[in-house]
Amino acid sequence: MTDAAWFGVVFVAFFILRGVVATWVFLFLLPQGDVCPNCGESTLRVESPRWNRILPWFRTSWCYSCGWEGLLRNDPDVAARTHRTVTQRVP
Repeated sequence: MTDAAWFGVVFVAFFILRGVVATWVFLFLLPQGDVCPNCGESTLRVESPRWNRILPWFRTSWCYSCGWEGLLRNDPDVAARTHRTVTQRVP
């Protein structure tokens, strides 16, 4: 291969690697659970068919206190707490 081809391959590889690393960093920057990152209040889950189909491991949320809306990471403990609360209230 010529030097130009090697440069192209390395350039594309670094470009793809940068995208993968940025995705992982932003994944871990997203808060986990149901707490608003702005005000710290509980958020409500919002059904968004498009986001929920594309990114099922995230939770689309809205904060009724400050109006923030965005994505949060799913937390299995939140689902368990919600399920326990609902099952306790059902006679």
